[in-house]
Amino acid sequence: MNIKPLKHLTNLMILLPLGFLAAFYFLPIGEILARSLINLNAVLEVFASERLAGVIRFTFYQAFLSTLLTVLIAIPLAVLFHFYKFKLRSFLYLLVGIPFMLPTVVVAAAFNAFIGVNGWVNLLLRSTLPGFQGFTFTGTLWAILFAHVFYNTIIVVRMTRAAWENLNPDLESAARALGSSPFTAWHTVTLPNLLPAILAASLLVFFFDFTSFGVILMLGGPQFSTIETEIYKQTMNFLDLNTAGVLSLIQILFSTIFSIIYSHYLSRNQNPPSKIKHRAAKNPDHWREKVFVLFSGMFTIIFFLLPILSVPIRSVLSISPVRGSGEIKAEFTTHFFSALFQNPRDSYFFVPPYQAIWNSLSYAGITILLCLLIAIPTVILFRQKPELKKWVEPALVLPLGTSSVTLGLGYILFFNFTPFWLGSNLLTTPLLLPFAHTTIALPFVLRSILTALEQIPASYASAAAVLGADAWQRARTLYLPMLKKPLLSATAFSFTISLGEFGAASLLTRPDYPTLPTAIYRFISQPGASNYGQAMAMTTILLVFCGIGIFMIERDSFKSA
Repeated sequence: MNIKPLKHLTNLMILLPLGFLAAFYFLPIGEILARSLINLNAVLEVFASERLAGVIRFTFYQAFLSTLLTVLIAIPLAVLFHFYKFKLRSFLYLLVGIPFMLPTVVVAAAFNAFIGVNGWVNLLLRSTLPGFQGFTFTGTLWAILFAHVFYNTIIVVRMTRAAWENLNPDLESAARALGSSPFTAWHTVTLPNLLPAILAASLLVFFFDFTSFGVILMLGGPQFSTIETEIYKQTMNFLDLNTAGVLSLIQILFSTIFSIIYSHYLSRNQNPPSKIKHRAAKNPDHWREKVFVLFSGMFTIIFFLLPILSVPIRSVLSISPVRGSGEIKAEFTTHFFSALFQNPRDSYFFVPPYQAIWNSLSYAGITILLCLLIAIPTVILFRQKPELKKWVEPALVLPLGTSSVTLGLGYILFFNFTPFWLGSNLLTTPLLLPFAHTTIALPFVLRSILTALEQIPASYASAAAVLGADAWQRARTLYLPMLKKPLLSATAFSFTISLGEFGAASLLTRPDYPTLPTAIYRFISQPGASNYGQAMAMTTILLVFCGIGIFMIERDSFKSA
């Protein structure tokens, strides 16, 4: 058998991921850079605008406050999960981590259903306090901060806990033996060793808060604007692509700086895992320890579980005031779900919400297919030619440092043309969104499969080669069977990311091809109990689908909980 064509084909496989990223990442982002740098007048107008300068300042301000509040809440939870053993410990740890994988529209709807104007807290207070009109939560800075803490607490908890497990407990014991008080031993021995991990986690949280979009748009309201939401407003509301491009350039610049700082800091302070046996978690014995565990557990349930539960409960309850009495009437109903399949006014231009569900599932299916078609040959090639991984992998993970809103704007600028074989402008078709979702999900899928592939001993492939198996046979009979679980997790990753993606979809989705997140945002932004109920029903459906994806990704953790 002539294996030269196979070798040439193997070498050409690297063009698959690089060609895809060139067409759907580098060229769109390059279009933003080219247009923004050429149009100096637009650049000067942005920097001369006091309002846009305020937008940039607020972006940093809310990111700093969100990061600070996240660290203040996460450190006690890291203490809880590291030191103490108690019932529901694994469950509560999973509970803190689940929000990080939820779409922004789900989180926004969850806080809206929990402590929004018509949320459970306000409804309860109105029913128990005569004359109480409720408090305002959505549309405030606190709504933004709480949602960011809800999202990012697990980052600080995990990184701090991992650093703690690498510390030698004898160091603190020695300080105590030399006469130091528990507080002195903590802040002179333990805290300095934990600071690199806390600062690294804080940098990562700051980056996520800085590039936040859905939380600001849905919970902050029109009175708050960050660089991300301003790009959206300039594009969709004012049709000012020049200003949007300059803001995207600023966003790319800051994101690149944050990524460099984070990578440099992490490379300098990352220590190999310690072989020292860390201190085992213990039962809380002292009354102060029991109070701390009880209070922390209650806080975790209230803050991380109740908002999520509020959505499905609110989707099957019709809540309305009773005329003349001031009381609130709550009734169980399935009307909000059945209304998703109806066109009450028989409008020709109305797209029933169920169509958004079908569109999102279709886009997710295409995203899964594209991700696997690109990722599987790429990781196998990396295994066969490790020298390529060093040079190609950094290019493949670049989309992680680019916001989806910026990517969506790049698509608008670059794909605004009519190919001869299509007969219509690319922006008028629903074809672009699955490619945007694939660009966003591909780094996660690649990393998931590649990490598992690197754990397969090289001796397995050597033995197969000795027995006469060529590269394709090794891939088909050795690698693929051993990668069933990682491939399932990668599929769940791409499915969940595509289904809940909101940033690029908010710019690229056409009114006649809505996605589930854009439909939820539209319905929750409109007045009326029916619109609100349907938004909760769609959020519940999205939550169920994402829950399935999260379970597939973290199924081993759920089994041990």
